[in-house]
Amino acid sequence: MTLPDRYRIARYRIAGRLAGACVLGMALALSAQDFAQARSSLSDRPPLPAMGPSLRKAVAFATTEQPGTIIIRKDEKALYLVTRQGQALRYQISVGRDGFGWTGTVKVGAKTAWPEWRPPQEMRARQPELPKMVPAGPYNPLGARALYLSRDGRDTLYRIHGTNDPSGVGFDGTSGCFRLTNTDVIDLFKRVAVGAKVVVQ
Repeated sequence: MTLPDRYRIARYRIAGRLAGACVLGMALALSAQDFAQARSSLSDRPPLPAMGPSLRKAVAFATTEQPGTIIIRKDEKALYLVTRQGQALRYQISVGRDGFGWTGTVKVGAKTAWPEWRPPQEMRARQPELPKMVPAGPYNPLGARALYLSRDGRDTLYRIHGTNDPSGVGFDGTSGCFRLTNTDVIDLFKRVAVGAKVVVQ
């Protein structure tokens, strides 16, 4: 190999290293810029929904209903999920306020994770300021999960659902729905099948 050839090869190697360094520098700069943009976009996002504490406990429960049945006792502000003969999981709930309570037997017609909320026409007539739809997220009153209650194959417009305000559990405060903390409704959602019997007492 002649001396000029060696100089030419060395020059190519140096140029290659410089090009590699430039590419690496551009990549690092781009990564920093992307990181800054991602951080900025995260700060602009709404807060995550509040999960709230678990108010669930296993209890002795006498009933003739089959495992998988939900029994709601409004006076106790409690929802019982029958797990086996003589046993149930008890969840603390909020129930309908005066004039909005109801009793009867229905079924779980559908289940939705992170549901949208569409206020019924009757509710919007009472509260015209309500939007037609509230998307899933921290401001949605249905919270993390919803079980849609039906009777004779028709939606009753009542729900068993979560809440993004954990302090709103344990009261007479709903329009006929049954409200749990997000933590508890996620647990209930996993345990209950579509078609499950729901007895409201």
